[in-house]
Amino acid sequence: MPAQKSVLSFGLVAIPITLHVAVQESGVGFHQLHREDQRRIRYKKVCEGCGREVKQSDIVKGYEFEKDRHVVVTDEELEAIKTEKEKAIQILHFVEPGELGSVSYAGAYYALPGPGGEKAFELLRRALIDEGKIAVGKTVLGAKEALMAVLPTEAGLTVQSLYFADEIREPPAPLAAPKIAAQELAMARKLVQSMDAPFDPASYRDEYQAKLKKLLESKISGEGFPPAAHVKSGQVNVTDLMEAFRQSIEQAGTKAKAKGKAKKG
Repeated sequence: MPAQKSVLSFGLVAIPITLHVAVQESGVGFHQLHREDQRRIRYKKVCEGCGREVKQSDIVKGYEFEKDRHVVVTDEELEAIKTEKEKAIQILHFVEPGELGSVSYAGAYYALPGPGGEKAFELLRRALIDEGKIAVGKTVLGAKEALMAVLPTEAGLTVQSLYFADEIREPPAPLAAPKIAAQELAMARKLVQSMDAPFDPASYRDEYQAKLKKLLESKISGEGFPPAAHVKSGQVNVTDLMEAFRQSIEQAGTKAKAKGKAKKG
């Protein structure tokens, strides 16, 4: 499977990355056979209306809103209601590794920095190691929002689920770590500290599903699908890396104060 381009974002820092599949499943596979003659059981995709077998290219997604009544939803429409923020892996905060417990994830990838993201990538990796933290974030996969864990390793960063050792591939390439200044690493660590929060699974909501339901309702009513609203994500185009970290720390402090006041109220 080819590498996938993505963005790893936290605060005002956006790091272009590539994701490489880190595991390969192993085990014994079984075919289903006819008990009488032990010949393979084959499945055909047949239209219940015309009775003809159909090709995969002729199959579309349909949502049943009433008995035997569907609206067709295309992959393009599912993508259209996603914001750029939802397409990225958005780090929400940093937690102790043990706080995740037995939570499992949908896939495992090696993350490598994209062009221009090498220093920010290395600062995040080093800051996570020095603070003994892993990152918790979310992204939209297909038509479902998923929580992600980003873990620092000597080879880079992994977005990872748990597998047996013999299922894990070697990293695609060694990490060429750029030189970083002590002041830069101190700033990265300070940002990690400012976004430190306990892991509370109940605090996460699948916001994309609500928009997906609106898409289905609008198509059922014939109004057409609503594209993603152009709402500012809180990120700005900060070209200086140190300035991006500084503003992110200020932003995290403002959010923490607002959250504290809300709890008191």
